[in-house]
Formats: sequence, C-alpha cells, structure tokens
Amino acid sequence: MPVVSVVNLEGKPVGEVELAEAVFGAAVNQHLLHAAVRWQRAAARSGTHKVKTRSEVQGAGRKLWRQKGTGRARMGSIRSPLWRHGGTVHGPSPRDYSYRLPRKMVVGALCSALSAKLAEGRLTVVDGWALESHKSKALRQILDRFDETGRSALLVAEGENRNLELASRNLDGVKLTRPAKLGTYDVLRHERLVLSKEAALRLGASLAGKAPANGGE
Repeated sequence: MPVVSVVNLEGKPVGEVELAEAVFGAAVNQHLLHAAVRWQRAAARSGTHKVKTRSEVQGAGRKLWRQKGTGRARMGSIRSPLWRHGGTVHGPSPRDYSYRLPRKMVVGALCSALSAKLAEGRLTVVDGWALESHKSKALRQILDRFDETGRSALLVAEGENRNLELASRNLDGVKLTRPAKLGTYDVLRHERLVLSKEAALRLGASLAGKAPANGGE
C-alpha cells in the first residue's frame, strides 16, 4: 500500500498515512482518462445554441413577384435562406450533450488520475484544514509552502469548512471540492492535488471496492 507523509499547514511532516492500493496505486489507463474527460466536458455543455429557420425570421410570407415574365429568378419568400436576413438551414438547435458512462469506467478513470498525481509527486496530504482566518492571502501562503511555483491546486476537504470556502473562492487556479464530488477532469486540470487526511481515507474506503482490477485494462 502507498505510504504518504502527512504535513500540517506549516508544511512540516506530522506523520504518515497508508492509502488504498486500488485507488492510489492503480495502473494509469490513458484510455479511461480520455473517456472520462470527454464525458465530463460533454455534460458541462449548456447546449443552448440556436439559429432561426425561415419560419421564425421576420418578414412577410407573400410571393415577391410573379413567377414568370419579370426576367428575374423565381422567388417565393423574403425569408428564404438565399436572402440576407433570411432563415438558416441545417443550423444548430438546443440539445443535451450528456451521455451515460459506465460506473466502472468513471471509478477506474478517477483511480488512474489519483494514482498519476501520486506517482508524479503532485499529491499532498494535510492533517486538516483548520484555518484561523478566511483571508485568501493566508491560504495562498499555505499553498505556496506545498508548491513554490504557485501553480493551480485542487483542494479536497471533508465536511463543512466556512473559512476554507471563503479563502479559496477568490484565488485564481484554486478550487475546493468534497470527496463525493471529486471528478477526473478536475484532478487532471489542476497541477497539485491537496487532500485532507480524512478526505484521503474517505476516497480510499469509497472507491477501493468499486475500482476495476488493474486500472480497468
């Protein structure tokens, strides 16, 4: 089982924690990661795109001139797609882009993402998020201790933490979520993953029995 150092908010080691092998030590499956990211991105699309057809644009429906004898091309309506300000043919219409992805693929992709973060040394486990202040500056200083480059970070905490919510929401590149809401795309798009010890154990307990063998390969 992977053993990870637990640090406090000062960045000093205060102990160790054993993480679930099936969740944090799984083989990284690139196919599952790609499928899960496409699935999450598709579900996030609003799908509200819309154009007006010839029946919806403004304009009378009468015939502009008689069919024959004018020397001009025959034309039935000013709302024709051939005309400026006419309707649009084969344009987009509102639709739902979400689709179903098998549960085992979702869990397998999340385990692959968590394992990749740990293997790359970009996963930090803290003993807790007991912040004394709700100020964003204080949280920024804490995160800089974990990663001096100041790159984006995904914070995972269990339970309610008002100070952490207020401090993290104004920091660019920083997102706060709960273990139950953790997704593959969020893990991959942030450079560093910072888990509370409680959240790390919660993820191991909830995903270990659902993770496919060998990372879904």
